[in-house]
Amino acid sequence: MTTLASCASNGCAIIRGLERGGTLVLSVLGLSSTAEAVYTAMLADSSADLEALITATEQDERAVRAGLDELAELAFVRPSRDLPGAFRAIKPEVALDLMMRRQEAELARKTQELAAKKAAAAAAVAEYGRASSGSPDSGTERLIGLDAIGAKLEILAKEAQSECLSVMPGGAQSAASLEDSRPLDLAALERGLDVQTLYQDSVRNDAPTYDYARWLTDLGGQVRTAPLLPPRMIIVDRQTVLVPIDPANTKAGALCTSEQAIVASLLAVYEQAWASAVPLAADRARDVDSGLSASEREILLLLAQGMTDEAAAKRLGLGLRTVSRQMAGLMERLDASSRFEAGLKAAQRGWL
Repeated sequence: MTTLASCASNGCAIIRGLERGGTLVLSVLGLSSTAEAVYTAMLADSSADLEALITATEQDERAVRAGLDELAELAFVRPSRDLPGAFRAIKPEVALDLMMRRQEAELARKTQELAAKKAAAAAAVAEYGRASSGSPDSGTERLIGLDAIGAKLEILAKEAQSECLSVMPGGAQSAASLEDSRPLDLAALERGLDVQTLYQDSVRNDAPTYDYARWLTDLGGQVRTAPLLPPRMIIVDRQTVLVPIDPANTKAGALCTSEQAIVASLLAVYEQAWASAVPLAADRARDVDSGLSASEREILLLLAQGMTDEAAAKRLGLGLRTVSRQMAGLMERLDASSRFEAGLKAAQRGWL
């Protein structure tokens, strides 16, 4: 995938891509309309003072000063050496190059921070599991193997009093998983429990999983889907949560805990995901303005973040060929020759 650094080195070409009718369109870079108007006026007249900018932009002094502050923060203008207290506009190709480099450095820093936090969280959960695995009073139990997980799920389903909330990422579910879930879901629904399940959108294309979801809703359960989901989890009565020790390998085991802080945090994650998902019966219609499906928009967002096709496919629960095919179609619709150009044009059109 083309990197931001390599794209920034060709600033003139990118600036041409930001031109619309001979006028710079910088809103896609985060500039307000006022800041863009001030910047355009400064490029047109390098000697323009504050009064001239107020006249050229038809804005009041407060708005122009705010626009100058915004431009200075993003390094589109710098203090003038010739005129103390005044600013000079930086050429677009230079300003954009600097902006891209700053954003790339910031993205790298945030990526490193996120990776460190994920590693620390995984280590903390693993250590907590080891420390409490032999202590029945700790409220946490470490389950090793699918049999142990299945046995615990049976107990949780039997003891549940009001609801069972679950997240099932990864797209199509295995036949064994669906077979094991059926009697537990049926027993919960027959007892009047509220059963809510989140699947990824891609299950709509998998007949066995979709049929199971329809069966669940026919019996009174609630099923929603979304392009992206948080890790696999099951929350019972908002008091107990079951999560895999290793989300990438559910066979490795699971952690079952009633630790209040952990349950509350995961419940908040679940409720946010549920609120943004759509009911199974609802059509996943394309956006009226862009014509994008939900999965196409998520693919654009993930690839714009630097993800490979393989990583995006895994996150969305889709096949690699599906993601590659959809991305090729998007590039053709956008008349883009690279992923970066596709992301830029998608931003210009307001798709992202």
